[in-house]
Amino acid sequence: MNDKSKQKMSGYQSYLIQDNLKYFKPHKTSVTVTFAEELRKTLQEPKKSISPKFFYDENGSKLFDEICSLPEYYPYNSETEILQTLEKKLLPYLSNEFHLVELGSGSSVKTRLLINILFKSQTHLQYFPIDISEILDQSAKNLCMDYENLTVTGVVDTFENGLDFIEHYDDKPNLITFLGSSFGNFNENEGMKFLQKINNLMKSDDLFLIGLDLKKDQQVLHNAYNDSQNITAKFNLNVLKRINDELGADFDLENFEHHAIYDEEKGRVEMYLRSLSDQSITIPKSDLSVTLSKDELIHTENSHKFSISQIDSLLNECNFEKLEIWFDSKNYYSLVLAKKL
Repeated sequence: MNDKSKQKMSGYQSYLIQDNLKYFKPHKTSVTVTFAEELRKTLQEPKKSISPKFFYDENGSKLFDEICSLPEYYPYNSETEILQTLEKKLLPYLSNEFHLVELGSGSSVKTRLLINILFKSQTHLQYFPIDISEILDQSAKNLCMDYENLTVTGVVDTFENGLDFIEHYDDKPNLITFLGSSFGNFNENEGMKFLQKINNLMKSDDLFLIGLDLKKDQQVLHNAYNDSQNITAKFNLNVLKRINDELGADFDLENFEHHAIYDEEKGRVEMYLRSLSDQSITIPKSDLSVTLSKDELIHTENSHKFSISQIDSLLNECNFEKLEIWFDSKNYYSLVLAKKL
């Protein structure tokens, strides 16, 4: 670990759990200030919004795990199907000893499939999960119990900050993974900047594995984001509960409903919270009062879907060379392996 990496750690609290498990979290006050400050900005705009990165507190992460088990929610099963057949396809690219860096690790269920593949070509593995959710604590402990030669250094923070954290860790190559359909949450400009950031910090022998959801029948999309058990609705509404719990707000969840639609022209599912009445909310730690009219929408997430040509253009514009692209049996979803040009 070099001096620049040590300097970056100064803004974090270190937790050594056992010899092969440690994680870093930014100081609690800085996290709260960031949450409060961002809400003060986005909830005062003409079109109100809450960033989807705030979905994933402990309860939000558990609800998302429930979503992944729903029959309507195809991305999880489609991606898992690809990962289960990836060993012989990915191993030829893993001739060196790689670190595994995962953005948005969550409960690390799919991560195990990648860990198993990496252990086919190396005897020890250093795993860096980066996730804004505290669920990282338990998932990392479970992995260390199950893999004797695994060392976990977790970063409980945003993707951007976490990438800065590991950029200068050492000289070994990284397999940087961004699974799920999280990339689709970015708008076009944000997505480009994020991919360029990843590209800029990558070493010449690093690899990047990203999941990208594909365009498909609109009814499939509607069912995936409006499930019959209303788990997605609970997940969406949970962000208001988090604001209540952490910032002292007085959102009444009964006064809101989940609303998700597909915009064909923009190629994305848009998710909102709809106000069911005229109402006012105070958020003390954001020093903010919010007034909502009946049927007014708070935007909480976009989930972009991509064509193959869009994927190729995106990678080229961000200076990536596409090495492989793999699909599930229904062609609902893709995993792309790339390196920097």
